[in-house]
Amino acid sequence: MPRLFLLWGKLMREKGDVDKGDFIGRIEILRRERNAVILAHNYQPAEIQDLADFTGDSLGLARKAAEVDAEVIVFCGVHFMAETSAIINPDKITLLPEPGAGCPLADTVTPEGIATLKGLHPRAKVVTYVNSSAAVKAASDYCCTSGNAVEVVEAIDAPEIIFTPDGNLGRYVRRITGRELIIWEGRCPVHDRITAEMVRERKREFPSALVVAHPECREEVLELADAVASTSGMFRVVQESGAREVIVLTEVGMGYPLSRKFPEVRFIFPAAEPLCHDMKLITPEKVEKALRELQPRVTVPEDIRLGALLSVERMLAIG
Repeated sequence: MPRLFLLWGKLMREKGDVDKGDFIGRIEILRRERNAVILAHNYQPAEIQDLADFTGDSLGLARKAAEVDAEVIVFCGVHFMAETSAIINPDKITLLPEPGAGCPLADTVTPEGIATLKGLHPRAKVVTYVNSSAAVKAASDYCCTSGNAVEVVEAIDAPEIIFTPDGNLGRYVRRITGRELIIWEGRCPVHDRITAEMVRERKREFPSALVVAHPECREEVLELADAVASTSGMFRVVQESGAREVIVLTEVGMGYPLSRKFPEVRFIFPAAEPLCHDMKLITPEKVEKALRELQPRVTVPEDIRLGALLSVERMLAIG
């Protein structure tokens, strides 16, 4: 990095008056100098999505992480997403600008818990939602996302399937596929807080609106939806429906990429919440610092990485 740029950055940090425009300009310089790519989840703040080279859901970003020709991957999301990037790209530097960005759903399942279930069901295959730690992925046979969970389960030839960790997603997959699943009862608190009454209230206010729900929502909520889709799938649903008003049952950050793609459509959420606070922890300042310092890095021990890689590759190959 040019010495003049380093000295200027140090001076501005000491002054403490660097505005966001300054940070964005510095990010552009560092992105080129580091040969870096910035990936951002659909739930990230609008200013982070605007900085990103690619935005998407977990499956789309996992695929993009496997394709990018870059030395550094800045993953603007939560910890398990950056871990997935590190699993796929061991020779690249994966940065998570806010290491405290976690996932309460991922915290509900452990490798020990999976081992216990496998002991009770020795012939079962384990399908684990990508919202999980690398160690849990390594203990699983397949990963999936909300976008390809149905396809993954349908592709498995096994007498029993253990599905972890999201119970609501598991019940949705069971209903669609007709497969008997042994379901781990974890919950995404953001989606689980959406109630049927919230949906009915919005439908009373906007009776002609299309209702599209994320499959992590409760069963009674999904029953009120016109369509069920992952965050990336929601773009397709809106495109094909031609609707002018859409009630969206997922994290409110999804309103930004939807509105950017469909400016003529009104997107309505069940309330000011649901809001994933972990998804809002990353700022341009943190992205700039991560690129400047090449920290915090996300790494996965090689024995765990190799086990997790197999389940992730199976996920990427399906759907």
